[in-house]
Amino acid sequence: MKRATLTETKNNLSALVDQVQHGETVLILDRGRPVARLESVLGEGDDPEGRLARLERQGLVRRASAPLSPTPREILLAKPPQPSAGGSVLQALLAERRDGR
Repeated sequence: MKRATLTETKNNLSALVDQVQHGETVLILDRGRPVARLESVLGEGDDPEGRLARLERQGLVRRASAPLSPTPREILLAKPPQPSAGGSVLQALLAERRDGR
């Protein structure tokens, strides 16, 4: 693992990022103490599909079981709902707070 001071990192960031893209990890030091690690987002042999499967195994994500309905485009193109006559946002907010939602 390569080590670099904050000054070296600031002055040579492009070169360090290039090294990281080629598999190197850089430990960044501030006055001799490690403060950060510069490493590739994708590990060796780590593909996005494998990352998704790993997150799914960890219970952090869940894949959709059916396509979205309505589609995101339909949602964006739909007109927003109109308030009902006599409706009050303040009254709705107060009722929501009162009900503890």
